[in-house]
Amino acid sequence: MHRTRFLALALLSAVAASLPAQTRPRFAPARLARIDRFMQQYVDSGQIAGAVGLVLEDGRVVYQHAVGWLDKESGRRMTPDALFRIASQTKALTTVAILSLVEQGSLAVGDPVSRYIPAFAHTTVATKSDTGLVIKAAARPITIRDLLTHTAGISYGTDGLIASLYAAQGLGPAAGWGWYTADKDEPICTTIERLATLPFVAQPGERWVYGYNTDILGCVAERASGMPLDQLIRTRITGPLKMNDTYFFVPPSARSRLATVYLSDSTNHAQRAPDGPRGQGNYVDGPRKSFAGGAGLISTAADYARFLEALRSGGELDGVRILAPHTVDLMTHNQSGMLFDSTGARGFGFGFQTTERYGANGMASVGTFSWGGAYGSGYSVDPVEHLVIVFMINQLPNRTDIAGKCSSFTPGLRPGSVLASARAARDSRHVRIAAVCFG
Repeated sequence: MHRTRFLALALLSAVAASLPAQTRPRFAPARLARIDRFMQQYVDSGQIAGAVGLVLEDGRVVYQHAVGWLDKESGRRMTPDALFRIASQTKALTTVAILSLVEQGSLAVGDPVSRYIPAFAHTTVATKSDTGLVIKAAARPITIRDLLTHTAGISYGTDGLIASLYAAQGLGPAAGWGWYTADKDEPICTTIERLATLPFVAQPGERWVYGYNTDILGCVAERASGMPLDQLIRTRITGPLKMNDTYFFVPPSARSRLATVYLSDSTNHAQRAPDGPRGQGNYVDGPRKSFAGGAGLISTAADYARFLEALRSGGELDGVRILAPHTVDLMTHNQSGMLFDSTGARGFGFGFQTTERYGANGMASVGTFSWGGAYGSGYSVDPVEHLVIVFMINQLPNRTDIAGKCSSFTPGLRPGSVLASARAARDSRHVRIAAVCFG
């Protein structure tokens, strides 16, 4: 799952000179300086190429920093306005689009998916027996709620039991890392209708399975709204919020700002990733037909932070409302029971992981919601501390030890956690070092 592969990096930096005087005591410059060095050492050692971090407090930028290289081979430095492939961070925008359609009465969370995609009327589930693969009918129809919570039993098709079936249909192992569709010369609904003919890996509502759920929702959104997903998201989200650097495919005029994808080689050094679905992708020169709601968007740290700030503020930003406050509450509260985490310490809402117990995700406050993308980017919104934290990088796969190092910066933080809250650095009275870890 993407949540187990996010890069761990420190984000905050002391920028007191650019803040109103009354905010300065909320940050501990001496401690934050350690984090700057921590970030830089991974560039200097060649383990990562470059990254961008952005932190908002109450909607104000308190940190914005670009480190390393946009494209190391050509000598282009990373810039704060760099464009990044955000992969599964796309899911949050597609979820907002779906819920905006719920608010206007175009669909309901309890609707069967087959109401919008008839091919989902009779889905199947693959199981393993002593004699091999067994395919059974699903016990009940898959609903919109199942897709929103990733409890529909739908994976990315890379599971050994079904991988060959998915590959034969251009999905799973044949789709980059499993979720990639930017190279497909067909609309997303055509791909999703083909997906519906394949067996899934669990019964609806049986367990939490990360996969094509939100890509299916993208097709549902197209059918319910009568417009392509890119147009729907532009009309309802990115346009109103003035997110002018968020696209499914990069305009030619902006291609020089697209960060190069790197990968960790056998010595844990960043090397340029190959062209194609498992590397640079087709986000500039592709067919531009597949608007993948699960993993297709390109964005900047600033654009994505505006989107998250709108959600932190209850669905409204700068006088523009994209969702009602109660709808945002649905997104950011656990809707999956104990299926996401059997301990109950973490949950999964509509599109987000949620923190249910303090200590479950480093120092994240209860109520924090977060996620990230396969290329290493990640984000967290801490409503208690009024913080929006965005970290952008394009490195896949990432094999650095930065996640483990993060745990030594913050006592008690386990490697692989999603958030060590930035609140530790907001007040100079705190003795902990701030670190935001997407692990």
